[in-house]
Amino acid sequence: MELIKRPRRLRGGETIRRMVRETRMDKSSLIYPLFAIDGENIEEEIPSMEGQYRYSVDRLPYELERLSKAGVSSVMLFGIPEHKDEVGSQAYARDGIVQRALREARKQFPDLYYITDVCMCEYTSHGHCGVLCGHDVENDSTLELLSKTALSHVQAGADMVAPSDMMDGRVAAIRQILDKNGYKETPIMSYAVKYASAFYGPFRDAAGSAPSFGDRKSYQMDPHNSREGIKEAVMDVEEGADIIMVKPAMSYLDLVTRVKEATNVPVAAYSVSGEYAMVKAAAKMDWIDEERIMCEMAVSAYRAGAQIYLTYYAKELAKCMDEGRIG
Repeated sequence: MELIKRPRRLRGGETIRRMVRETRMDKSSLIYPLFAIDGENIEEEIPSMEGQYRYSVDRLPYELERLSKAGVSSVMLFGIPEHKDEVGSQAYARDGIVQRALREARKQFPDLYYITDVCMCEYTSHGHCGVLCGHDVENDSTLELLSKTALSHVQAGADMVAPSDMMDGRVAAIRQILDKNGYKETPIMSYAVKYASAFYGPFRDAAGSAPSFGDRKSYQMDPHNSREGIKEAVMDVEEGADIIMVKPAMSYLDLVTRVKEATNVPVAAYSVSGEYAMVKAAAKMDWIDEERIMCEMAVSAYRAGAQIYLTYYAKELAKCMDEGRIG
């Protein structure tokens, strides 16, 4: 009698399934994106991202406490300033919203790990990610402002900076200014593989960062291209990036795998606002099981090769890990 191959032997019960699990996750790999806004006593829900809020600096510690209790130890800070101008001066101001949020956060919760998004789009009056020359974003003059922003974040208490602008050469420029000012040990997580994606819509609502004209296709990547993503990742590692991010996550997991194979640094995947909003909307209609979908999306990112996962579901995923429903 011919021997029957029986892979089901390793699926017969929960204990054996967990024993042979190929993809394993841990709360320490989760990063929670957090929006800080100018003003006082503000904790306002973002309409297109149910369950996500904008926090004024005085309210921010309440959310940091919830994150800490959930076991989520890392946050990514985004700033929403009251005043915007052509050159995004609040991005690198000593009293800018992110800088003030960092100082308060470090004072209240010094053991959390603070990463800052480094970009100009939330701070410019035109909503683009750099300095304009006519209707074009001028690459090289933007590098100086991005570098100043990164330095100001680290001086205010950031543990890591994460440039998301997609200007050529910005990792090298930031690495140079940080090193020059004595911050040689501060890591850079580069949004190296960032696509011009429709999945960002709710974030632009949250941060008030939609461009006032045109789009960002001249600096963010064409969703049709994958080899270009590898080129961007390799270049940023050569410039000094310590971690490479792929954004968005769900529709670009092939790039997570390819970047992991092409580089020797940790790879992060950002499950962006559109992914979160779609799950929330479908769950509200009782069309899907929100928790199972949330967990399955996370597993898929780690299975593809991500070692770090940025997600608006960080607290919920941490709870699922604690309770053994994912991990």
